[in-house]
Amino acid sequence: MTDLLQDDDQASLTAEFMAGSERALAEMYERWARLVYGMALRSLGDVTEAEDVTQKVYVSAWLGRHTFDPTRARLAAWLVGIAKNTIADAHARSARDRRKREAIIATLDDDVIDWSEDVADRLVIADELALLAEAPRKVMHLAFYDNLTHAQVAARLDMPLGTVKSHIRRSLDRLRTRLEVNDDEQ
Repeated sequence: MTDLLQDDDQASLTAEFMAGSERALAEMYERWARLVYGMALRSLGDVTEAEDVTQKVYVSAWLGRHTFDPTRARLAAWLVGIAKNTIADAHARSARDRRKREAIIATLDDDVIDWSEDVADRLVIADELALLAEAPRKVMHLAFYDNLTHAQVAARLDMPLGTVKSHIRRSLDRLRTRLEVNDDEQ
């Protein structure tokens, strides 16, 4: 009898969720968020990443609720599937970021870069450059690693000269601020 009530409750929750009931989404979160969070935390080992994955899972579920097929899986199993994919995406993003940082570090050349010889500073710089958006990162690479002038960078990227200069100024300000923070911590 208890299983029958649980099945009726599950069917009701499923129907409400698929109909777009925010209350049903809240109930799903109440029931299974700890499960999703626990999976993410065990796999990623980081509280912030696990919280981010949990949020993404529920946003994905809500936005993709029209794709849920209750004849193929229960809501909890469907959420676990979304969680597995979202965790895999987080691992892939982390690996991609690590490869970018390593590539930047590998391109550091003492003859081209007249920055601190301190390895820690070089790593901070590489990390900060890796965190830049794609356009500023390309601008900084061309200007400082390929030793191009601002005008050459603008021509190479088909970008207005003022935009190139702005990217460089903002990126250098960000690096300076980050390096000053690191100097203060030592």
